[in-house]
Amino acid sequence: MSRTRMRTKKKYRFTNDLYVFLVVVHIILGVFINQIPGFSKLYFALVCAFFIINIIIALPKDKTMWVLFGCAYIAAAESLFRMTGGGLFYEFSKYFVILLTLMGMFYNGISGGAYPYFMYLILMVPAVLVASINLGYDLNFRTSVAFVLSGPVCLGISALYCYKKRITNQQLLQVVACMSFPIITMTTHLYLYNPSVKEVLTGTGSSFATSGGFGPNQVSTLLGLGMVALVVRVFLKSPSLFLKLFNLGLLCAVSFRALVTFSRGGVFAAIIVVGAFLWLLYWQSGYKRKQQIIGMFVLLVLGGILTWGISSSQTEGLIDNRYANKDARGREKKDISTGRLELFVHEIQGFLEHPFLGVGASGMKQERLKEDGQVVASHNEISRLLSEHGIFGVFILLLLIFRPLVFRSQHKGNVLFYAFLAFWFATINHSAMRIAAPGFIYALALLHITHEKRPVHRQQLKRKPS
Repeated sequence: MSRTRMRTKKKYRFTNDLYVFLVVVHIILGVFINQIPGFSKLYFALVCAFFIINIIIALPKDKTMWVLFGCAYIAAAESLFRMTGGGLFYEFSKYFVILLTLMGMFYNGISGGAYPYFMYLILMVPAVLVASINLGYDLNFRTSVAFVLSGPVCLGISALYCYKKRITNQQLLQVVACMSFPIITMTTHLYLYNPSVKEVLTGTGSSFATSGGFGPNQVSTLLGLGMVALVVRVFLKSPSLFLKLFNLGLLCAVSFRALVTFSRGGVFAAIIVVGAFLWLLYWQSGYKRKQQIIGMFVLLVLGGILTWGISSSQTEGLIDNRYANKDARGREKKDISTGRLELFVHEIQGFLEHPFLGVGASGMKQERLKEDGQVVASHNEISRLLSEHGIFGVFILLLLIFRPLVFRSQHKGNVLFYAFLAFWFATINHSAMRIAAPGFIYALALLHITHEKRPVHRQQLKRKPS
């Protein structure tokens, strides 16, 4: 074996050893957050400082990776910091992702082909102007508009930065791994926060008690993201039996906590995204690789069956009723969407009544406040776009869907392209853009993935003696 090949192999083993080490470190961090009051704030401050400093001091060729690492980490950690009181304020993660990508633009610039996302940001302005005129005194203009637009702006700025940024496939897998670390920390905290699931369950509704005392929908969404990241690791970055079993074990642990939140959106989204990933991976692989994928898929299914069985046992069958759309007594529920369909229909009606400029940012919340006497935020970003932005919302939606597909027709190296796009689309249909993850992960689909160049070895010719 040549010296160069030995160096390559050593580096590969080191990468996986570092991954295992970082997983263990983040499990320990989860224990500290659960057991030490105020540790979450220290953890949060160190994370933010770590990524900002590394972006500033990194070499120009490394700055893109540090921006992506920072955005991936903080987006995946959002629910953890919210549930443990670590963040500065509720929407901080979205603004931090915007800050890091703006820093990246300062150092790396943006691609000229990213101009559609400038248009996307401009198209959101009319809704702000309409809101400034129509929004009543019952809703604070600044906070209400910031709440509904911080997610879409996070997506737009992230897309501007990521568009056509060149990274290798191995670097992309490192970004995906970076997402899994804070989710592993959150999972550890959840196990310690609620060791016995059956003791806190009272029905089949989404459970705050099993979600760390926080919103089950958001927790389920990010646990679902962790499931996706670990599946990618199992199939693409687990060369040894130890790593396969190690990552499958982590996947089962995260999946169990996702299931027992009783919020189905994040789990269904994860299944859709994993399906999109495995479909593309399978059809892009050769015969031998396809056989390996089938073998790993069988293990994945067995792990899923085991996890479901444990969840069913721990919840005394309530999880079975939940996914069968039944209540605790086994009676079928009338509305499988738990009220989301009614909100969706109401917002479509808002679009039909105001088709040109829409009702303005947060306008539908004001409508519901007038009609029902309570503020109810949308769970569906598509209907919100249409109702609040009118015809501009139609243009925004078309741009967000078709621009990545045009990009894909020209750059086909990203094996996770459809997985990223599927996560964005599935998430905004059950959780709108309450968290930064769907916007940033949408932007990852716009990266230009290049293949690593293998070193060319030339044998030096010996000179003949004259």
